[in-house]
Amino acid sequence: MTTPIIRPLAELSALVRGWKAAGETIGVVPTMGALHEGHLSLVRAAKAGCDRVIVTLFVNPRQFNNAEDFAKYPRTEHADAALLAPLSVDALFVPDAAEIYPPDHATVVSVSGVTAPLEGAYRPGHFDGVATVVTLLLNMTGADRAYFGEKDWQQLQLVRRLVADLKLPCEIVPCPCVRAEDGLALSSRNQRLDPEARARAAALPQALFAAARVIEAGGQVEAALAEARAGLDAAGVGPVDYLELRDGESLGPARPGQPARLLVAAWLDGVRLIDNVAVATG
Repeated sequence: MTTPIIRPLAELSALVRGWKAAGETIGVVPTMGALHEGHLSLVRAAKAGCDRVIVTLFVNPRQFNNAEDFAKYPRTEHADAALLAPLSVDALFVPDAAEIYPPDHATVVSVSGVTAPLEGAYRPGHFDGVATVVTLLLNMTGADRAYFGEKDWQQLQLVRRLVADLKLPCEIVPCPCVRAEDGLALSSRNQRLDPEARARAAALPQALFAAARVIEAGGQVEAALAEARAGLDAAGVGPVDYLELRDGESLGPARPGQPARLLVAAWLDGVRLIDNVAVATG
């Protein structure tokens, strides 16, 4: 079965109206393409929970604060459609930039608080771009449920806050991070690593999980983070933008007894990798 590729919003809207009229639920998986098993796991979750599933593919220029990164982002539309075919997705929505941001587009959606630290500090404007495009895509697709991976933990918290604050009629469904055999979180950007760099990248999850174990065993947070940074440096992974223990929901300072998250962003041969892991604090 081929995956129907839809570009005009009018065509997608006609489909959505028909599905809604029939009382069917719509699940949406927003992506920027270059699909991998992590994305496919979201699609499977959507298929299990909804009558209809839309995958969106849009490389959003407004969430890139680096023009070179935007230019190098993998674009593999036909391969993506082929990967989705066995999953019987109802529509692959691939809008042109003008469909999302027409020339007179003047509205920016901004979420404060949860977006300030970590990625927000290193990528100014990034989360405004994410919040704006997610709001648009949820409205365009008529999503009853939208599926996001926990690999982009801060983005997930942003989307949860956005939907709650704007009272959008959509349930946000978090899905577990999918990892390669060596532990590296699957990411479209991994495609840009040569084999030697890809082998070194395994040091990132190794350091992250080791630090989490030390903290959960009652070890000092700062000592655990320092050891993790030393391990990354020894493996040739860096510079490290951040490696921090944060509150799992607000991303403010971690609080004893509350769910926490250990988050990292680091560079490897010009490719920026992010990851995170849950930490149970005493």
